[in-house]
Amino acid sequence: MAFDPPQQSTPRPGPSSGPTRVFFDRRELNRLLNLYGRMVAAGEWRDYGIDGLSEAAVFSVFERASEAPLYRIEKRPALAKRQGAWAVVGRGGLILRRGHELEQVLRFFDKGRFKVVD
Repeated sequence: MAFDPPQQSTPRPGPSSGPTRVFFDRRELNRLLNLYGRMVAAGEWRDYGIDGLSEAAVFSVFERASEAPLYRIEKRPALAKRQGAWAVVGRGGLILRRGHELEQVLRFFDKGRFKVVD
């Protein structure tokens, strides 16, 4: 009978392996979807997308699905102690509002914010 040396085991991928992703918690996602529903009812938005990246979680809203997003609501935990983890980003990457709390940032979309000027 031949002696087989013990084989080295390779680590199995698990929850702690691989890049971690940032995502919204249940409360944050609920708040974002409530805003989305309100804006769809007002006829402003038509579609959305959610992305969990290694450095940010992004909720994008679209006027039409085939276009670039109208707005991106981003959560970047790395900026939480500096400028604030939350931001509303417009077309072209312009940061329209930044803050430490989601509610504070979402006030950007409050009624009366957008007015028609003749």
